[in-house]
Amino acid sequence: MASRLRITGVGLIIIGVGPVLGASMMLALGALAGLGLAGGSWYFFSQHSILIDATFPLLATFLVYLTLTFINYFREQLQRRRIRSAFGQYLSPSLVDRLAHSHETLTLGGEDRDMTIMFSDVRGFTTISEMYKDDPQGLTTLMNNFLTPMTDAIIEKNGTIDKYIGDAIMAFWNAPLHDATHEVNACAAALEMLARVDRLNEQREREAADSGHRFIPLKIGIGLNSGRCVVGNMGSNLRFNYSVLGDCVNLASRLEGQSKSYNVPIIIGARTAKAARGKFALLELDHITVKGKTEPETIYTILGGEDVARSDGFLRLQSLFDDMLALYRRREFDAAEEALARCRAAADGFDLSRLFDIYARRIEGFRKEAPPADWNGVFALDSK
Repeated sequence: MASRLRITGVGLIIIGVGPVLGASMMLALGALAGLGLAGGSWYFFSQHSILIDATFPLLATFLVYLTLTFINYFREQLQRRRIRSAFGQYLSPSLVDRLAHSHETLTLGGEDRDMTIMFSDVRGFTTISEMYKDDPQGLTTLMNNFLTPMTDAIIEKNGTIDKYIGDAIMAFWNAPLHDATHEVNACAAALEMLARVDRLNEQREREAADSGHRFIPLKIGIGLNSGRCVVGNMGSNLRFNYSVLGDCVNLASRLEGQSKSYNVPIIIGARTAKAARGKFALLELDHITVKGKTEPETIYTILGGEDVARSDGFLRLQSLFDDMLALYRRREFDAAEEALARCRAAADGFDLSRLFDIYARRIEGFRKEAPPADWNGVFALDSK
């Protein structure tokens, strides 16, 4: 009886330390213990005619192994459920499934990664919400109908939803799972979001006509930027969220805000543009410093996908606008104005009139007051 109690105690100790030692070490120790018991029993029987029953110790070893197997299985299932619960709200089901089966890729607490960050916001949302001042439930329905296709567009392109901020969305790519083409996927998601907003507006316009209500189309601005970030569970001891921090995150937010100033739906940073070049119709907009930063950034807009990028109309517009920018930055303002007129004539099908107006005003202003001698073409933005 005492020996059985000792064996039971040893078994409980093994069950306790098993998860710490790992499966390989426990398998090796179990095999050695089994061989030792069987070998010792044979030795005493063959050499000393003493029969030692090794059945119970071997059975106990086997039961310990089964217990550890079931414990590890339930721990693994619990871990997968926790991951699905944590990420199921802002990752696609396929990505959640991949993460649940390879949770070692998830480093909690923060890790450095190259990522692409997106901020999107509804333009003129105050005017839209004013229409629903007596119908807050209607505004909630509108936002749900808007956020659902926007979220789907992001998730279908391997993006992760960070948070919703009223009518705004923050998302990122290349976390928690690696995405080697995160810049391209983010750009594709941005274009898909614009397409889905157009479809939503068509539906809303039909509904407004049928009901006799006023129709104001939804328009969004999107900022994309790529760079080094820290991503992980961040917050306080009481509440935390899987989120991202870094200088490139701040710049992405600033670029989204400037999409209103340049009257283009998408603005992307230089690193995002470098990875997306050739796959999208990219047009350089400006060389700027945003408010709160000193380092200049070349910014671009996306006018379409690869089919647009290869079209004769876009290639001509891109060439003319690049020439205009070169003349403008060399202070050849008369020639830049003439080039700007050629850009307007070549921009058929692209809504860039406000962008052209911006440069027309700058050129007029520089004629009245020349830029300083050390001016290098960088425009300092004074608003977010």
